[in-house]
Amino acid sequence: MSRLGEKILVRFSRPPAAAEPHVVGGAHTVGLQLLTRAYPGFESLIKGKSIVDFGCGTGTQSLALAEGGAARVLGLDTNSKTLNIARESLARTKHASVVEFTDIPRPEHLGKFDIVISQNSMEHFPQPVPILQAMANLIGPQGKLLITFGPPWYAPYGSHMRFFTSIPWVNILFSERTVMTVRGRYRNDGALRYEDCESGLNKMSISKFEGIVSSLGFEQTYTRYDGVKGLDFLTRVPGVRELFVNHVTVILEKKKR
Repeated sequence: MSRLGEKILVRFSRPPAAAEPHVVGGAHTVGLQLLTRAYPGFESLIKGKSIVDFGCGTGTQSLALAEGGAARVLGLDTNSKTLNIARESLARTKHASVVEFTDIPRPEHLGKFDIVISQNSMEHFPQPVPILQAMANLIGPQGKLLITFGPPWYAPYGSHMRFFTSIPWVNILFSERTVMTVRGRYRNDGALRYEDCESGLNKMSISKFEGIVSSLGFEQTYTRYDGVKGLDFLTRVPGVRELFVNHVTVILEKKKR
């Protein structure tokens, strides 16, 4: 059955030479465009605020936040290569007194920020619970977490395999072994599980995300679930919504005791 599945998936996949390349830091190459689309009034929200760009990549978004009026920006990323690019970019701007790039927050950073932004990363964190808690540790009592990501796991392309196949719900229709075997024709990282892929996939569904948020004592003060092809009414139907939510955008705040 596995071999048959592989043949079917290969039949409906691109030739290896036509696969989309892996792009490092691509999510942050458009400044604040994605964030301004996701959050109404985003420009006003960031003015004069201290902000953490969690997973800053090459720093383009962090610099755009400073340009947009943020009082302080801390860009966090564990990738030393992209951090070096970010620091080189910062040196060519006027924002050296406002923006800082680092891989690990220092004790003096804890509880000092108004906003933490996480964009297109929540489905990739191998341990999302401690990561979300780490974000919470950076904000003060009135702070906000702005988290936007997608597609979630059960969306048509939640497996993030569209770079080689246009089959929707490939992670539901085919076994993990089949998908990883065919994926090996396009990526040479040796991944055998979704978690092993270049950026990692933690199978973050809507219900899984909402459960983590609740367990850590947050409330969603703003929620926007974008439906596939504009079918937003399906995002409100229990059970069905997992299959049709294409993007998740929330603002989280600590529950008042």
